[in-house]
Amino acid sequence: MKHRRDLHLLAASAAFLTLAGPALALDGADMMKKLAAATGVGGTVITFEKADVEGDTVTASGVEVGLATLPGDKLKIGDITFEGVKETEGGGYYAKSVAFPDVDMKQEEGHFSARDILVQGLTIPANAAGTTLDDILLYEIVRTGPIVFNLKGKDVFSIESTESDLGREDNGFTYDANVTGLKIDLSQVDDASAKDAIDKLGLTTLDGALTMKGSWEVESGKVAVDEYAIDFKNVGRLNLSLDFSGYTLNFMKSLQEAVKTTEANPNKEEANQAMSLAMLGMMQQLTFNSAELRFDDASITKKALDYAGSQQSVSGDQLAQSLKGLVPVMLAQLNLPELQNQISAAVNTYLDDPKSLTISA
Repeated sequence: MKHRRDLHLLAASAAFLTLAGPALALDGADMMKKLAAATGVGGTVITFEKADVEGDTVTASGVEVGLATLPGDKLKIGDITFEGVKETEGGGYYAKSVAFPDVDMKQEEGHFSARDILVQGLTIPANAAGTTLDDILLYEIVRTGPIVFNLKGKDVFSIESTESDLGREDNGFTYDANVTGLKIDLSQVDDASAKDAIDKLGLTTLDGALTMKGSWEVESGKVAVDEYAIDFKNVGRLNLSLDFSGYTLNFMKSLQEAVKTTEANPNKEEANQAMSLAMLGMMQQLTFNSAELRFDDASITKKALDYAGSQQSVSGDQLAQSLKGLVPVMLAQLNLPELQNQISAAVNTYLDDPKSLTISA
């Protein structure tokens, strides 16, 4: 009797697991379709051949990426592996990490490569056409290793690594991005006059970094770009900060609809004109709060004055004095005496001792 009860229990358990299995299993194809829908909102087209599921890992094979505006051009990605995948409330998906294959592209004399591409904390919305924070494709961290563009056997552009972090808050997001080991080789510039200027200014090789920091308050649409800076050794650091309001989810949706309308119009000239008018209308919905542009010199100003002066058979100091007298004349057209005086005073101070120059609005 006991053995019979055990057999019944075993059969019932097996039946339960058989019925429950399909319900608990991840639907890899559905996840990829929703990912494609989410990226499609911004004009990016993702296609795939199949999506295999093993536990909480989804492997999408035959992935290709393109732009809706360029239907004939697609980048073959290959296999993408999503690990730690789970379905979220409402039918979306969350992946703990997403690993991409290395990119290695060759065309004529050019060679582009990008390695160690990884996304962490990817949230795929169930309904990308919605108007809430839960309807946006989000990530927590995006990292890459070396990125190199090689031309005629020489690395003309390279990056050691990149990292972008996105922080979700109750009222919006914060973001922080860094590009390290940014190198640009200008030694292969062919134009004789440009090459002469590059050599004399010491710009044959540029070595620097790029940083970005900011936030977005979704309800008010307030976007604060606290830092957007590029810093090159022996040149200087240029930083832009910007603050404006009105960039809400509804504004984003209007912008996306305008882009879709433009893409659907076969008459590209007419479509571009309509898009320009639409952009002018949408820009009026934004409110400018503040902006600042700052340059911290790292020796390039003196070199630039000396070089420009040599082209006019004068010294760098003589050219600087000429600029001091020219600036007020150029600004007189503005007919804003107070602003003219502020700018002239700032330019004079900078030319006398180049350290930093800030333009604020």
